Amino acid sequence: MSYPSYHVIGLMSGTSGDGLDLAYCLFEKKESWSFKILEATTIPFPDSLGDQLKHSHLLSALDLNLLDVNFGKWMGTVVKSFCQQKKITPEAVCSHGHTVFHRPNKGLTLQIGNGWALHQASEMKIINDFRMRDVQLGGQGAPLVPIGDRLLFSEMDFCINLGGIANISMESEGKRVAFDCSPFNLLLNPLAEHLGKPYDDNGHWAREGKLDKDLFQQLNEIPFYQIQGAKSLGREDMEEVFSPIIASSTSSEKDKLATLAEHFAYQIASIIQSYSQVEFPKVLITGGGAYHGYFLERLDFHLQSKWVKFNASKELIEFKEALIFGFLGVLKLRGENNCLASVTHASEDSCGGTIFG
Repeated sequence: MSYPSYHVIGLMSGTSGDGLDLAYCLFEKKESWSFKILEATTIPFPDSLGDQLKHSHLLSALDLNLLDVNFGKWMGTVVKSFCQQKKITPEAVCSHGHTVFHRPNKGLTLQIGNGWALHQASEMKIINDFRMRDVQLGGQGAPLVPIGDRLLFSEMDFCINLGGIANISMESEGKRVAFDCSPFNLLLNPLAEHLGKPYDDNGHWAREGKLDKDLFQQLNEIPFYQIQGAKSLGREDMEEVFSPIIASSTSSEKDKLATLAEHFAYQIASIIQSYSQVEFPKVLITGGGAYHGYFLERLDFHLQSKWVKFNASKELIEFKEALIFGFLGVLKLRGENNCLASVTHASEDSCGGTIFG
């Protein structure tokens, strides 16, 4: 008996803004779903493109639309070159795009990377715009990864991704629930840049810093942490809420890095403790923050070492989100729901995404 299988490419341009994650994956449906990451790479943005993406929320309407098309063309060119080099022909390219605005309370979420431009440049079927349908159904449009956590990583009690923003996903009372826990690299990396590096390697500088108790308390009192249920953070929240509090502290950069690591560990540990149904939950940690050794030490401290950290491969740590956007595209091709209302608080589950070509 042959089982349905799908070869697709997942593309992820995260809020950290360092490059395009590309994962060529195989998905197979037997009794349950299985996957393999066959090839994966991160393609750095050309300097000018990376700079434009980083400041895309400040562009005029015309310049933003031009960037939308140019970014789509660039992704399409990169994908075509990758496929020629690897001699592969995926059934679809599934692109998250680059988030410029995320204001679900106003019915808006915008990810650029134009689908038609991507289609023409790559000469392949494209699926993108995964978030907007859920937003129009009254949801947060985020996070979208939890359906992949449920169907591909069911043995995990918690799936945590530490990118620009930290998010978590788990089963609770028979439903999948997930939400953003706190910022992460969006706040850590600018402090590291002040010290001369793009990021704090292994949390080395944070380990050298001292806890600023006042700053720690102010961060923990931010209203976002009082919201129960579905909630998400965007770059706007960094600029309007978090960054001003950090800027108002007179502590050194290293002290601020130490305090942020403590804050993130405290917040994430409290979520795990309140949702865990077992004494030693199994936790999958992915994203760039999985390499932040000092944060992991502080998380272990706040969890009193009562957890089991899953030993994820480097490929899974770095490309899980690209993998899952590939999977969301597969579910779209099958006409199956790829967005869970229990996660986003939309009026119903839905099958998001727009197909080009």
